Order: sequence, then C-alpha cells, then structure tokens
Amino acid sequence: MKHSLTESFTGYQQSRTLHLMVLLVITATYLFSLLGNVANAGMTGPASQSTEFPHFPSIQTNVAFWEKVYTHYSTSEAVIHDQYDLSRIYAVIPIMDYLKPGAGQANKPLLDAEQKKYAAILTSLAQGIPPITQEERRVATIMKGLRQSQLVKASESIRVQIGQKERFREGVMRSRTHLPEIKKIFRSYNLPEELAYLPHVESSFNPDARSKVGASGLWQFTKSTGKEYLRIDGTIDERHDPILASHAAAKFLKRNHSVLGSWPLALTAYNYGTAGMARAKRDKGSYEKIFQEYDQGYFKFASRNFYSEFLAALNSAKRLEQSLFTPVQTRPSVTTIRLSSQVSIDSIKRHFKVDGKTIQTLNPTIEQSVLDGKKPLPRGYQLKLPATGQNSPVQVVTTESKKRSS
Repeated sequence: MKHSLTESFTGYQQSRTLHLMVLLVITATYLFSLLGNVANAGMTGPASQSTEFPHFPSIQTNVAFWEKVYTHYSTSEAVIHDQYDLSRIYAVIPIMDYLKPGAGQANKPLLDAEQKKYAAILTSLAQGIPPITQEERRVATIMKGLRQSQLVKASESIRVQIGQKERFREGVMRSRTHLPEIKKIFRSYNLPEELAYLPHVESSFNPDARSKVGASGLWQFTKSTGKEYLRIDGTIDERHDPILASHAAAKFLKRNHSVLGSWPLALTAYNYGTAGMARAKRDKGSYEKIFQEYDQGYFKFASRNFYSEFLAALNSAKRLEQSLFTPVQTRPSVTTIRLSSQVSIDSIKRHFKVDGKTIQTLNPTIEQSVLDGKKPLPRGYQLKLPATGQNSPVQVVTTESKKRSS
C-alpha cells in the first residue's frame, strides 16, 4: 500500500523525534552519572570505601559523629553525648574557645555542671518520675522506649567532646608541608598511602605536639615504643623529626598489620597496643565483635573509637583538601653535616654564624638541654644548617678541642 507524501513525512518526523528523545535520555543519564561521581568524590559511602579500610555498618554512627567533630563543631562548642551511642546527643553548648590559654580550667565548672544536669534527668527518668520541664521532656523523647536499666547506664555514660573544626582545618593546612613525602614513605614500605593521614588524629600534623602521658611528635610515639625505632635520649629525640618519625610509624604499622592481619585491627593497636589487640582478637575474633563487645583492661572509649576517628579524619581531610586553598609549603634549603666529635651549640653558632632559633627550627630533634648549652651535640649527629653554611664540620670540632685544651 502506498503512503502519501504527507503520511511519509509525518512518519519520518515521529521517527526522528523518537530518536532524538532516546538520545537526550542517554545523554542526560550519562551527565547525571558524571555529576554523581563528582559529588561523591570525597563523601563517605560505599562507592568511596577502600576494601583495606572498610566502613563496617556497626561503626557508621561513630564515623559520622567524628566527621562532625572535625568539620562542624567549633572549638568554642562542647557536645554532651552518650559515650556508647554517639547518635545520642543531649546538648551542644557554647564554651570559651579551648585553643585559648586557660580555657580548660575556665570551662571545667560549666562542663561538670552540664554532665551532672543530664545525669540527674536520666536518673529521674529511670526512677519513673514524669518529666516536668521542657528540657526533661526533650530528653525523655530522646530516650523513649528504653528500659530502666538502660536509663541507669545512660546516666553513668555521659561524656563531653570539644569541637575540633578550627584545629582540624589548621592541621589540613599544616599537613601540606610533609604529607606528599610521607605518602611516598608509606608507598616505599608497600603500605596504603591513606595511613599518612593518621597524624590528623594524633597531632593535627603538629611535629611539636606533646601529650599529658608523654607521647610526642607528629605520630605521638611514647618513649618506650619510640625507642624501638628512633633515637631518644638526653640530647636527641627523633620523634620530633616528621620524616624520621614517619619511617618509624610505617615500620610500626607494618608490624601491627603482620601480627593482626587487618588495618582496622592494626590501627586500633596503634592506640591500644599490639599485644592488647592480639588478646582481643583471640577473645572475639573480628574487629566488629571487638568494637561491639570487648571491654577488657584499658580498651575504653579512645581505643574503641580510634579506627572510626581515622576514617572520619581521612574523609574530612580529603574533602577539605579539595575546598581549601592550601599551597604546598616549601621547606628551607639546607646543607647537612655529620659531626666527627662532640660539639657545643655555642661553637656551632659562632662557627657558622647562625642563631639558636634557626638551629632549633632546622633540627627539631635536638633536646632543650643541648640548646641551653648544658650538653654537647653528640658525635655522628647529622646537623642541618642553612644552605649558605659551607664550613667543614672537622673545623668546628678542631676549634672546640683547641679551646678545651688551652
């Protein structure tokens, strides 16, 4: 049967329109897929997860909590929360910025009072006393459906977390000085370069960080663990050299992984100890069971949350790296000399015409006793000086020796 010209043209138009519509749908689907990939590039989610660093369902709430601590809550805010269920947040209150001197002492009375207030509300609810005030009713809504024993436990499990937003942001900016080289170090040990982000949890990438328990440096090694990999004595403390300490951290983490068999366990052992995690693994078997059930010795809040904090720091830092203008900080050009004998810091200053501050900046491993002139720099120490210093280390030793003999 023949078609008229009009019918043929109409059929052609309909066919062409259909093909155009199909093409538009395919193109739109492709574009949305690209946009989705870009949007999810730094987000926590199955698509961005590494098989070596799994986001277990049991820790998702904890990872989300720490991401908010690192990127949402200010250092002028305190989060009052349950230490076992991190989705249970009772209040976020304003405080004196904890980065300011004396903030800890100034904030303590307020934070103690807040903890006692919510403990009293929860105790009252556990006793079956109907909530009266608006705040009591709000907390009762949060705790709806819990048994008396659970309410009692909650009243004993109130914790305060200070926000880290500004501190974490500064750490990301600071990390640009050493992070590229630290990644190379970890790759050289056949380790995942994601581990290079762990100092965000430990020290905010501050090589001078010191803890109340004696941990020190970028990687917060204690003296006992640090001495297994680094020189730590009365004159030199290599924990404060970011590069030397990163080699030590790579060796320590590699050992943890070889003993424990997974990165969630190896990273938790960085906080809790290798032997302790080996016992926990024997007792519970898997990381998830340890996270959910293990409660022996010193395995408390910090150890239980350490892997979650690492994942949160990794996710948060990578997102901030994309949004912050953080140019790589170039380190000063230096020349390194190996001392052939003990030398006082004053002789170094005079001979190379360099001030004490410069020596300290370029040689963060030198202990204060040496900088104060109480002890000499040891023989064999590799001293870094501004690249303009061209004198021989032998001359320094000779000058020092002559002065002692005269």
